Amino acid sequence: MEQRLTMHIVGGNSRSRASQSRLVLSMGHHAEVYSDLVELLDRPPHDGVIIASDDVVEDGIEKLLEKLADHGIWIPLVAAREEPGVDEVVEAIQAGALDFLTLPLTEEELRRMLAHVHNDAGRHAEARRRLIDARRRIAALSNREREVLDWLSEGCSNKAIARELEISPRTVEIHRANMMDKLGANHAAEAVRLRLEASLEAAKKNDQIGMTMANRPSPAQDDMMIGEILITPTASQA
Repeated sequence: MEQRLTMHIVGGNSRSRASQSRLVLSMGHHAEVYSDLVELLDRPPHDGVIIASDDVVEDGIEKLLEKLADHGIWIPLVAAREEPGVDEVVEAIQAGALDFLTLPLTEEELRRMLAHVHNDAGRHAEARRRLIDARRRIAALSNREREVLDWLSEGCSNKAIARELEISPRTVEIHRANMMDKLGANHAAEAVRLRLEASLEAAKKNDQIGMTMANRPSPAQDDMMIGEILITPTASQA
């Protein structure tokens, strides 16, 4: 028997929220409805899935996830919109959303999302914690400290970094020490790991994108675009 989940439906108009809620209930799950993000944050959920649409996601998934993290909310976030574009879906998942639903919501679409939640929700929540923690630490770095970290991640020595940045090796050592201190890293490998976690490795993102787009009806031209996205690595997220 499928596990009963709570869907926290937030954003959009009242008719859309009511329609989503009825479908969730008809499939044996529980629905909590919030008119906006303020109402959700006032009653922070700690289990289930958040389905966010329209005004709630218009500022971007990354900012939304930051707000949720500030309130101790780590449950999976699923974006939803009528006729989402391929670029929008890709951007949302790269930013940390677990999935992207097409509205109006159908039983088939909801079942697809639920299968994704059952398979990946736990790993996804932990990955989000690491991602947001890493991004916050790296955001504290100066531009030069970030450059040193970027070159360090390429396996460069202090002397090689000095040549690339056209500064002295001693200056590199100072920036590197400050960078390590701000990141709370005890060794170079830990600093590099934080950079990778903050950047979201392309392979992991492409896996998520492929799972989200699977079985989703779309025009032929969108299918071609999806194929290109999955085959061609994305640009550096540094």
